[in-house]
Amino acid sequence: MSEQQRRDLDEMLRHAPLDVGGDVAEARAVFHQMMTSVPLPPDVTTVPGLLGGVPVLTVDTPGSDPAGVLLYFHGGAYAIGSAADAAGLAADVSRRAGARAVCVEYRLAPENPFPAAVDDAVAACRGLLDQGIPSDRIAFVGESAGGGLTIATLVALRDAGLPQPASATVFSPWTDLTVSGASATGKAHLDPALTPEALRVRARDYLGRTPGTEPLASPLFADLTGLPPLLIQAGSHEILLDDAARLASRAADHDVQVELQVWPQVPHVFQAFAAMLDEADAALRSAAAFVRAQWAAARTTQAASPRQ
Repeated sequence: MSEQQRRDLDEMLRHAPLDVGGDVAEARAVFHQMMTSVPLPPDVTTVPGLLGGVPVLTVDTPGSDPAGVLLYFHGGAYAIGSAADAAGLAADVSRRAGARAVCVEYRLAPENPFPAAVDDAVAACRGLLDQGIPSDRIAFVGESAGGGLTIATLVALRDAGLPQPASATVFSPWTDLTVSGASATGKAHLDPALTPEALRVRARDYLGRTPGTEPLASPLFADLTGLPPLLIQAGSHEILLDDAARLASRAADHDVQVELQVWPQVPHVFQAFAAMLDEADAALRSAAAFVRAQWAAARTTQAASPRQ
């Protein structure tokens, strides 16, 4: 792993024009420009559509197994970002996991505050199930706010009596909208992309009058019993490190199979920079291996189950 790569990425992010906590319209435009400045590889296909009445973008790469689906939730602090903005990272996961990714265009705050994002995520999952996709051939993947949304959606599905996917993988998840983790301040000088002040602005936009401890808004405070195997990845140079670590601890307390991977000296959602950072490629390969292993375990369990 290259120290120079990490320094170059840190420098690039510190000079990026994005102000996460600034004017929403401006932040959305800047974020979109940043995330789409590098064209998708020519072998990546993207197809817009609807799933459970929710707009989605299906991202596919050569050799994907049509039987498996990655339901992907983009980041952006619940106020910025889009399925198209996440297509590059979703394609990277798709390519390594060998399955198509379906990026959910959930509604954004402040126009659509909580629980709009959770409602859309659950509707999209229902849509997959209604298409006949078995739950054990679905895997959730989410980044940043999309990581928190991933966990919240699992909780909402469980509470609704709907089946869980085979696994969930979250990159740098934002799971505590009260921004109470010690790393929010302790890592602030190291994080080149996020500030606790910016997150608090966006949390107010999303929460409206909802308390920050509401479990489906801040799943760190939820009962996680019955959730599928979780893989949590974070960088040691991000203010949301404690959101990842505390989520892993809470999942373990609730008897959930969970793996926490903390990659040293890398920033928030470092996986998005696989083209320039060796750690990002290694993390994506690890995430893809986890997804495939859980799909294989689900098939083995199904094959061993007695027929009714």
